Amino acid sequence: MYVYVLQSDIDQSQYVGMSEDPHRRLLEEHNKGKVRSTKSKIPWTVIYTEYYETRADARKREKYLKSAAGRRFRKSLGD
Repeated sequence: MYVYVLQSDIDQSQYVGMSEDPHRRLLEEHNKGKVRSTKSKIPWTVIYTEYYETRADARKREKYLKSAAGRRFRKSLGD
């Protein structure tokens, strides 16, 4: 399971998610407007990915990246 960070080409906002195949999810769902939360800021680019053996570990990391400390970490990715 992958945890990924997307960045909007429009306003550099970021989206954190998890998927078995983040590049497929980006191309077939996020950038085609099938995801409500990312639809308004198409196109998106994958700027960071991490791999985890279990879904539970990936979910913990996803939750961290959405926290205040995780946002500080993500801010350094966009630079």
